[in-house]
Amino acid sequence: MSAGRRPRVLHIVTGLGTGGAEQQLRLLLRHLPDPYTCDVVTLTNPGAVAAGLRADGVRVTDLGMRGNRDLGALPRLVRLIRDGGYDIVHTHLYRACVYGRIAARIAGVRAVVATEHSLGADEIEGRALTRGVRALYLGTERLGGVTVAVSDTVAERLAEWGVPPYRIHTVPNGIDAARFRFDPSARAAVRARLGIAPDTYAIGGVGRLVPGKRFDSVLRTVAAIPGTVALLAGAGPEHPRLSRLAGELGVTERVHFLGDCGAALPDGTGPSGTGRAEPGPPLPGGGESRTAAAVPGARSRDRDGRPDVPAAGVTVPDLLGALDLFVSASREEAFGLAVVEALAAGVPVVYRTCPAVADLPPGEVPGARRVGAADAELIAAVRDAIAADRPPGREPAPGVARYDIRRTAERVAAVYTHLLDGAPPPLPHQTSHPDPIERAHR
Repeated sequence: MSAGRRPRVLHIVTGLGTGGAEQQLRLLLRHLPDPYTCDVVTLTNPGAVAAGLRADGVRVTDLGMRGNRDLGALPRLVRLIRDGGYDIVHTHLYRACVYGRIAARIAGVRAVVATEHSLGADEIEGRALTRGVRALYLGTERLGGVTVAVSDTVAERLAEWGVPPYRIHTVPNGIDAARFRFDPSARAAVRARLGIAPDTYAIGGVGRLVPGKRFDSVLRTVAAIPGTVALLAGAGPEHPRLSRLAGELGVTERVHFLGDCGAALPDGTGPSGTGRAEPGPPLPGGGESRTAAAVPGARSRDRDGRPDVPAAGVTVPDLLGALDLFVSASREEAFGLAVVEALAAGVPVVYRTCPAVADLPPGEVPGARRVGAADAELIAAVRDAIAADRPPGREPAPGVARYDIRRTAERVAAVYTHLLDGAPPPLPHQTSHPDPIERAHR
């Protein structure tokens, strides 16, 4: 890289529909410190987050990949990397990690980092961890320089797989906590809009409507506790089945499926915002920076290309403010971003698994209660929360400060510096406390 030139980073992501990893990428690019210049390539599905990125001034191109085995996408990606003169390639999500690492190596880029957002014990992004999936992942991981884990739990899984520990660096996901701060007037407005009485106890969850998120457990909990309502933010292939289940349980009138409630960013742009992206310039390699309006009710697609449910015009901060209790019934999580956002909003949380909470000292997440896999335990915990009669005036959990997006961006920048200049790397995976950033500055 020539002296004085701003390093160019190409982020490659599987898709840009509304999802936790996709939203995290947009937030990261908003806070990544100078001097990095970033572009984004999505292998497929330039959905709502693509529109938001373009509204932020980020150049986005859709590679137009037709499926997992569309090998014709590889030479297109190699050409785009070469023509763009990128110094770093940063991949996100399984398919992008596989194709992106190969393309970067062919294009001659050695500074390659991959963020592992969704590695579970048995699945990766809902895909079963078969021997073939694992072998392909590990084979292409060797072509990169650093693999970033979003939690200690993911770092441990990577090490157990055989990824060398010195290549694993834990950089937790981050949030802009101020956007989730509780506002009583907003709570009243959202509840009135949804037809929820002020004294009705509302539980809710956020996430893609897929089997692993176990939103069926939330519906059974509402059915078991009369007088409660459920607010579910998310879209995905499970929506028809969950709607039928609500009918079978007799709770259709007490369940609000809000669709894709992307957490709109402060300027109002985002999946639920009203900002309109301006056309971007052509991308290196012949890609087009297509423009789409981010408007309430606009349809995006999920990671598998299926149409998502239209947004109800309610953002995630809106939803959290309207809740009395947040429920995360997921079978497994790589981080638990929605739980951290709920804690930032001061909402009590009942969860089955959340590495983000597990990685914090115990006293920093008051109001978070873990339960087992049985629905009976979840129902009992919700009954206990109702009996506690906690008032809606809320303060964020202290541990949320450790997941500030600015810290996340600083640590990603440190990884980039390490790859480009051979500077001392950020601290590798460690499970001990205190927070690694605080430890580094002592």
